[in-house]
Amino acid sequence: MFDNLSDKLEKSFKLLKGQGRITEINVAETLKEVRKALLDADVSYKVAKTFTQTVKEKAMGEDVLTAVSPSQLMIKIVHDELAALMGGEQEDLDLQSNPSVILIAGLQGSGKTTFSAKLANFLKNKKGKKPLLVAGDVYRPAAINQLMTLGEQIGVEVFHQDDNKNPVDIADKAVKHAKENGFNVVIVDTAGRLAVDEVMMKEIKAVHSKVKPQETLFVVDSMTGQDAVNTAKAFNDLLDYTGVVLTKLDGDTRGGAALTIRQVVDKPIKFIGIGEKMEALDIFYPSRMADRILGMGDVVSLVERAQEQFDVEESRKLQKKIAKNQFNFNDFLKQIGQIKKMGNVKDLMGMIPGMGKALKDVDIDDDAFKGIEAIIKSMTNAERENPKLINGSRRQRIATGSGSTIQDVNNLIKQFDSTRKMMKMMSGAGMKNSARMMQSMKSKMKF
Repeated sequence: MFDNLSDKLEKSFKLLKGQGRITEINVAETLKEVRKALLDADVSYKVAKTFTQTVKEKAMGEDVLTAVSPSQLMIKIVHDELAALMGGEQEDLDLQSNPSVILIAGLQGSGKTTFSAKLANFLKNKKGKKPLLVAGDVYRPAAINQLMTLGEQIGVEVFHQDDNKNPVDIADKAVKHAKENGFNVVIVDTAGRLAVDEVMMKEIKAVHSKVKPQETLFVVDSMTGQDAVNTAKAFNDLLDYTGVVLTKLDGDTRGGAALTIRQVVDKPIKFIGIGEKMEALDIFYPSRMADRILGMGDVVSLVERAQEQFDVEESRKLQKKIAKNQFNFNDFLKQIGQIKKMGNVKDLMGMIPGMGKALKDVDIDDDAFKGIEAIIKSMTNAERENPKLINGSRRQRIATGSGSTIQDVNNLIKQFDSTRKMMKMMSGAGMKNSARMMQSMKSKMKF
């Protein structure tokens, strides 16, 4: 995410390194490179020009403190202006009504249906809501089937009427169904088109007028660049939507849409999609995104994801097992599962300050624990509970069953034994030890 922009901004700040003070000349040189970096990232020329002009005015008005170098001061100013460019403050959904209706709009292929399911999953698990998904795309049967499949996957009901081809009527009946059955959020997935056209716009306007949603979210594919911004403006002129959702930010995107949409339509970015998994949805925080663009990581989001996955009571039980030297392969398997639920491994590591740049050219498989999981799952439950049972013949069976070698199995068991002893010695540090154990084991074993 934003890798190229981050690299080019870093290079531009190097022009100020070694400078004793900020001058109009060195600021101009730096901001020329900053503007080029923004343009290369597909930020509109007008926005890039206004942005650099604002940064220049603020930089020239600052006195450089003894403890702060000109380059550090420039990074601080650029960071604050990037956050302001993307909206400044995070904005929540309006969920005060009962039911609250959320209308999802966007072009075909932007990821509306997947986002609708992700949002339902988010509201159900993180906000304690009872959402109802509505299959309002009557033109693409695959969209209805997809939404029903995703709804079943996350345990959320999907309202659909196969014999009804009127999206306005479907949405209206869905809201009535929600009121009668205790659903407090209604998420209406609508039809997309390959381009903005009059028929589509009239139809979604009619749906909007009928159900009067508290939130209308425009879903945009980040990889379409400035075309996404133009489409966003066309939809906003018609619907006056309440927020933007950027999908596919985990792809090879230049990211200009994220930096420009807020300025063009004056509507907040509320969510970003960062993968295909139902949990791969993040609330958009402008300041945190500015941190990531400038290579500062995003520790707050990383900690939040960890807190969502690690149960306090389970953590206490695990600490007791560690203290008694009873931590076993079943416990380890649970820890792997929790880490995987947090999201893409490379994305998670990129949230650690300084790691994003270090990992830029490193190919980290999203199934980084696949080999370890295969070995553990090839063990019997008794072997997982008591690794001492695993003798030579059992190791051969486990290796064959997991598609690995005896050496791989030996390495895993040896590393597990040594780290379990270390964890017992340091049991007061709690969950940090299991995370350290996994990282150590993963780095020493290759599959």
